[in-house]
Amino acid sequence: MTISAGTLPEQLAAIAARHPEVSARFWSLSQTLDYATLHRTATDAAAALVHRGVRRGEPVGILCPNAPEFLIGLFAVAAAGAAATPLPLPAGTRQLQTYPDKLAAIVAAAGMRTVLVSPQFATMTSALSAVPVEFLDTATLFAETADAELPPVRPEDPAVVQFTSGSTAAPKGVRLTHHNVLAGLAAIRTGIDLGLSDQGGFWLPLFHDMGLFGTLSAILRGIPAHIWSPTAFVKDPARWLHEFATSGTTITAMPNFGYEALLAAVPPERVADYDLRHWRIAFNGAEPISHDVVTAFCERFGPAGFDPAAMFAVYGMAEATLAVTFPPLGRVPLFDWVDRGTLSDSGWAHRISPGTPGARAVAGVGRPVAGLRLRVVDPDSGVAIPDGEVGEILISGDPVTEGYLTADPARTAELFTDGWLHTGDLGYLRAGELFVTGRSKDMITVRGVNFYAQDVEAAVGDLDGIHRGRCTATTDPVDADTIALIVETDHTDTAADELVTAVQARIAARLGLAAVRVYLAAPRTIPRTSSGKLQRSAARELIADGIAAQHLL
Repeated sequence: MTISAGTLPEQLAAIAARHPEVSARFWSLSQTLDYATLHRTATDAAAALVHRGVRRGEPVGILCPNAPEFLIGLFAVAAAGAAATPLPLPAGTRQLQTYPDKLAAIVAAAGMRTVLVSPQFATMTSALSAVPVEFLDTATLFAETADAELPPVRPEDPAVVQFTSGSTAAPKGVRLTHHNVLAGLAAIRTGIDLGLSDQGGFWLPLFHDMGLFGTLSAILRGIPAHIWSPTAFVKDPARWLHEFATSGTTITAMPNFGYEALLAAVPPERVADYDLRHWRIAFNGAEPISHDVVTAFCERFGPAGFDPAAMFAVYGMAEATLAVTFPPLGRVPLFDWVDRGTLSDSGWAHRISPGTPGARAVAGVGRPVAGLRLRVVDPDSGVAIPDGEVGEILISGDPVTEGYLTADPARTAELFTDGWLHTGDLGYLRAGELFVTGRSKDMITVRGVNFYAQDVEAAVGDLDGIHRGRCTATTDPVDADTIALIVETDHTDTAADELVTAVQARIAARLGLAAVRVYLAAPRTIPRTSSGKLQRSAARELIADGIAAQHLL
């Protein structure tokens, strides 16, 4: 068997030799997997895959929860010379009906022939019988013995195909080579000074880039990895925090809504139950970072030993093997207060004092990580723009993908210009620091005036009657000159009327926007990605399907 230098299999082999008894602990399953066993089992499974005819470079799906078989399957596919392709799982019963079509679209885009399936999902495969792949139970695969020689694996070979978590009509998978992945993991390790005294702990799904590469950062550093299921966190954030605190974990990552959930779950009088002095890095990324949530979290958990400098606001994406910018270590969270109207309408980040009407806090997310370059350019001309001016963020460097697996490769070719990847994100630079303002596709133009969808959502998210502050703004499918705001609520009749009035009044007062049509939907209706981001394009379909109904006063 041959394992080439500079690849995931080689890195795992080295870690297994140096730290054989260090393990990944799966809290939700009460299971552990030490790194020597991970390497040995993955190598044997790789030989079985080669014996079964898996070809070099082909994408092999992994349909597994946060469980040992996910990690074993990923390293097995990589050692077999194929590209491990983590597949999203349905988020709730509502998505089960559309999941087969979504999975079939991914399979078609990737040209996939084989999907490794956890035994936990054995009953799901019957509902996926129309998807044209072979579903291979991981328990069966791991029990096989095969005397097959593993192919040489090169740094430039594909290692991972990461399908982005947003909703698109034509799925595209981010192609990451072994070189991309190891460069990205090295950037994370350097950016947070990841040491052997650290421990990583993650509850995000392993098929999501933040969950996957966060966990790989720990494993390929040879430190303990603590892994929870997303459901365990969502159902009981307080219990998760207790287990996190008692485990000695020093590093975790979650979107902003995760910290908000912890605030809701742990009242001030219970903070003394936790010892968070060991919490060194609290990555906050994957969705807009809220000044109110960050400030409240640091204040709430300060008495438990949480250091505000541990709150680590970052910017990243699957195309960059996760990390794009990190703030400096030891710095407390940084926010730039700018005029909301000037920012959205003229694209200029004009600084104002926090108490000024119309002030918006934009989180500083640091500078490019090692091996990555970043530019902010005019979206039309592609020319770099001055500090404080909003433009599109472009990236390049060793961790950045060179392309996608997609059914429409011509569609993605335009995303690159002279080696620079167009992220589709908007932001501005200030003295070298990046401030992300939103997605270009989420900018809504109403009668010639621009509005960030997140500004509309933030204006009303704290109103009584909106279920957990969940609402999403998008262009109204009925009237393009109107913003549609879909609001989750359990209010009906007069209470619903009053909520709509309050929503419209708040938006008019804070944004000067009167052209808003409010649609009400039941709690837990608005689609979200695996990282918790609102799926605005999918939310518009709720209106068309009549799931979110306009509430007429």
